[in-house]
Amino acid sequence: MPNADSSTEDTLDLKLPPEVLALFAEGAERTGGTEGAVMAEPAGTAAGPAGGGAGGLLDGIATWRAADTAAGPFRLVPVDLDRDLALVTRWMNDPAVAEFWELAGEQQVTEDHLRAQLDADGRSVPCLGVLGGTPMSYWEVYRADLDPIARHYPARPHDTGVHLLIGGVADRARGLGGTLLRAVADLVLDHRPSCGRVIAEPDLRNTPSVAAFLAAGFRLSAEIDLPDKRAALMVRDRALRHSL
Repeated sequence: MPNADSSTEDTLDLKLPPEVLALFAEGAERTGGTEGAVMAEPAGTAAGPAGGGAGGLLDGIATWRAADTAAGPFRLVPVDLDRDLALVTRWMNDPAVAEFWELAGEQQVTEDHLRAQLDADGRSVPCLGVLGGTPMSYWEVYRADLDPIARHYPARPHDTGVHLLIGGVADRARGLGGTLLRAVADLVLDHRPSCGRVIAEPDLRNTPSVAAFLAAGFRLSAEIDLPDKRAALMVRDRALRHSL
């Protein structure tokens, strides 16, 4: 039965704002992935829009506060290529990650993927997930309404998407994915007041990833066919964030 709150209905608002229409007109394609060492808090982060600095299309991810979770304090730190490239490359070459991200190979493969986001307009920001001072996951927070995925589902202005991978084998299969997904979704909704919902599109074959999104309060809205996979469209609505 349809939810009485119209804010949670998956309907398409065709009256998109000028910024959305202009960005689609550019025809720029995001190169985000298909998906799910101890370090002190970083001394600095990239300041420009693509680095998640103040303002920008994603409201300054670099300035977002840390989230308190049951596993410890967690924060998103925009990627710095000089500092983080080797680590992210190692994670991308883990067979369990490579199966869905398809970015295994030489360091240049990962660098090209990251640089395509960092050198763009800030609609997708690659980040490390730092838990208790330790980088242990990789995230991409992106404007789903400005992304090619918007052609495949009823997108709304300021829809915000997430991709993630858990880097260390020891951090997998113990519930951390759901915990951190809930924390990141809450950070998005807290820091992006224009965003009414957070979405994701994990591969339907990736059942641990789908289960983690469900545990984090996302709902399975639909199954959608994307160019590279059949995906589960997962949605976390602002209106339901305290109920699920």
